Amino acid sequence: MIDEVLDRLDTVQRRFERALDLGCLDGKLGTALRARGMAVVSADPGYRFAHTAGGVHCDEDRLPFADGSFDLVVACGGLDQVNDLPGALALIRRILKPDGLFLGAFLGAGSLARLRAVLLGSEKRAVARLHPQIDVRSAGDLLARAGFALPVADADRVTVRYASLFRLLEDLRGAGAASLLTGPTLPLTRTTLAAAAERFAADADTDGRTAETIEIVQLLGWAPAPGQPQPAKRGSATASLAEALKRAGGP
Repeated sequence: MIDEVLDRLDTVQRRFERALDLGCLDGKLGTALRARGMAVVSADPGYRFAHTAGGVHCDEDRLPFADGSFDLVVACGGLDQVNDLPGALALIRRILKPDGLFLGAFLGAGSLARLRAVLLGSEKRAVARLHPQIDVRSAGDLLARAGFALPVADADRVTVRYASLFRLLEDLRGAGAASLLTGPTLPLTRTTLAAAAERFAADADTDGRTAETIEIVQLLGWAPAPGQPQPAKRGSATASLAEALKRAGGP
């Protein structure tokens, strides 16, 4: 995710001076931005991450920054876990200066489809084991609703192969992606885990490894400003796309 955000940033032909690394984690992205000559403020909802980075401890939907504080905001990996994502995006747009840039990335709705399927198929009653996820179309709509200009949302898919369900669960725990719920919950029983592991193994390839999919949704949006390029009005086209495709030999 970080590499993709930096690649997209490098395609922008302008200089950014003050950036917010929102969801800074281990600080890798913030370090890369400083190497590009920016003053970077780090922020994270995890106290240890924020403290280690010398940054601000805050939730993404409760940002303590003044309007127009930054000309760049990057958010890598945490937006899919925010309670109020529309509110968080609106706050990000507000703390950007006019014509400031937002770049984000998070796990999308196509992620962990096989894990979801084997867990649902292994329990006698349906239990939501994965939190609601956002597809790429909804992500683009959220950008527009938050007031971003020229919003863009797209997705990449990465395939990861595991020798067992338990290695996948170990990775999820290691990434801090275990359950965040408090209070009474329905824990996974040994019977359910054994059945899920059997279903997971049944989908394995000939080498004994099972493929799981990770979908990464990438977001880009600009804070509105006078003089920005504007999309053409609906219905204002003077040429037919169908005719153009026919001339090009397309369908």
